[in-house]
Amino acid sequence: MDIRNIAIIAHVDHGKTTLVDKLLRSSHTFRDNQVVEERVMDSNALEKERGITILAKNTAITYKNTKINILDTPGHADFSGEVERIMKMVDGVVLVVDAYEGTMPQTRFVLKKAFEEHLKPIVVINKVDKPSARPLEVIDEVLELFIDLGCDVEELDFPVCYASAVNNTCSLSSDLATQTNGMEPLLDMIIKYIPAPNMDKEAPLQLQPALLDYTDFVGRIGIGRIARGTIHTGEVVSCCRVDGSIKSFRVQKLYGFLGLDRIEIKEASAGEIVAVSGLGDISVGETICTLGQEEPLEKIHISEPTVQMTFGTNTSPFCGKDGKNVTATKIEERLFREVQKDVSLRVKRLEALEEWLVSGRGELHLGILIETMRREGYEFQVSRPQVIMKEIDGVLCEPYEYCVIDVPNESAGAIIEMMGNRHGTMETMSNTETQTRLIYKMPSRGLIGFNTNFMTLTKGYGIINHSFLEYRPVESINIAERPTGVLVSMAQGQSTAYSIGALEDRGSMFIAPGEEIYEGMIVGEANKPLDLAVNVVRAKQQTNTRSSNKDMTVVLKTPRVLTLEACLEFINEDELVEITPKKIRLRKKILDTVERKKYDAKMRASKEES
Repeated sequence: MDIRNIAIIAHVDHGKTTLVDKLLRSSHTFRDNQVVEERVMDSNALEKERGITILAKNTAITYKNTKINILDTPGHADFSGEVERIMKMVDGVVLVVDAYEGTMPQTRFVLKKAFEEHLKPIVVINKVDKPSARPLEVIDEVLELFIDLGCDVEELDFPVCYASAVNNTCSLSSDLATQTNGMEPLLDMIIKYIPAPNMDKEAPLQLQPALLDYTDFVGRIGIGRIARGTIHTGEVVSCCRVDGSIKSFRVQKLYGFLGLDRIEIKEASAGEIVAVSGLGDISVGETICTLGQEEPLEKIHISEPTVQMTFGTNTSPFCGKDGKNVTATKIEERLFREVQKDVSLRVKRLEALEEWLVSGRGELHLGILIETMRREGYEFQVSRPQVIMKEIDGVLCEPYEYCVIDVPNESAGAIIEMMGNRHGTMETMSNTETQTRLIYKMPSRGLIGFNTNFMTLTKGYGIINHSFLEYRPVESINIAERPTGVLVSMAQGQSTAYSIGALEDRGSMFIAPGEEIYEGMIVGEANKPLDLAVNVVRAKQQTNTRSSNKDMTVVLKTPRVLTLEACLEFINEDELVEITPKKIRLRKKILDTVERKKYDAKMRASKEES
């Protein structure tokens, strides 16, 4: 049977996962009477809720006596490490581009990675059924992008398919009237244009894991394409490690893929994508070889993390009330277990502290990890995200981002002002009747705490997309922290309507009456730049005399409910986010009111001296 190995690549929300769904259906992978939910490849609960792909996944279909291995990749920049590794496993890519949005930052990133591996591209213009679709203009944008990325001349004549994945229709023409049901034209295009892999089954084995998985039953699993040779279950093979050493192991389990299933198999040959277990610490980029015939493949480059946070055990007075996993041992085990399958993540234990420095590709990357651990019953606290500085040739450098911003015309002025305050440099600006597109290059630290204010200024209609650009020397600029102070509780107890009502003119509240509060917990945002210690548990004094006008019902404003991402964006350096399975709270690092005031006074004095 012939084999084709392809990756579906695109910018976030351009329809990759939906397209894979329809390819599975068009190849009759599912039974006619089988009930299959939409976006079936997004099996993770957070993927379903957020509508984004977080982890790269692979599937396989059979069409016209050809097995097509399909790898669905994330579109968000924070998970681009998954995309980089996928390119080592395939011979071609299907580039999906929105028929309205056109080429976006992540489109550029994923296509650049495909060209670096000399992969054959097929372009799918998706969502052509949109009233605002402009497929022919988007094709021109794609062509310009190909030229800009310096592709080979023959790659400029790329095959194009026009589709509406959500409606399960496609065509080889941009004319909407030519759309037909099913994805057969695209499948035929894949078989015709994507080259078959090298099928040298008799040569010594070479298999390089590009993805990792982990199960409690078999431990760490390496997933990759067999470059040459054949591998068998029970066979003793060698692993050429990243550090140059060689370790032999027995293949305990060997898995192939068909549809949504991972199937245990006895052997597999060159060109196939398989999963291998047997080596507990196998890593991405290592090479599995025939014993005694070790020839390692070129190492896979993994981009370094750009953002870091401090994770620590929960030290609040409410520690242990909600979570079942609260100890340092449990948290550490969980963090290092995540590293087993996410090679873009770094975890380092801080000496003599129950804290860990966790580094990832962005705020969303780390936010997904936090939310996953919270749902698993873990209780901990995290610090404000910080960008990772790097010393290059003796010069301290920081990461920069390439940003594309789409906002309503009436919001453009406010966004330009905000980007200026965050030291963004405008590259281009373009307008339509209703929308303005702004393209910026800016320091990554300028994007920390950005999104909440951005959505407020654009009334929820703004869209920002960004991807890592490069490291540049650090400029001596201060990107301001939150301009306002916070309302901090000075007592522990249950909040009351009486005390909250009296404080509403001091700022916006994060809590409602009846919530359990502790000293040092942040209960609201102040109107002024300085923090304010407040008493939100004070109750109205009772008397044995009833006034003639009696007590009136207190009418309170609805409290602001902050999501996890909003909390991470909101906090300053001296604050933490307390994470429990049931609650997300904001707090000061120093809970005691007197001690905190002494510390703040000391810090202000040192700043004035400097």
